[in-house]
Amino acid sequence: MNRGSGIGGLIVVIWLLIGVLAAFQRGYFGPDKDVNCRDFADTSLTIIAGPLNYFGVNPKVECKTPRPSK
Repeated sequence: MNRGSGIGGLIVVIWLLIGVLAAFQRGYFGPDKDVNCRDFADTSLTIIAGPLNYFGVNPKVECKTPRPSK
């Protein structure tokens, strides 16, 4: 196995762990959290953006869902 691939995997794991920490600090995880499309997407983007969150990146998603007819 190539040594570079192990280091790359380690960097990805550290990146995602920092993203989870950022999401936790923003209050995306909680026992009484009602999860919807927007909250799930915001949390996922925060985790993927990882360390960029600490440089001011604040990912948000607008979910357009159809409304029931009357």
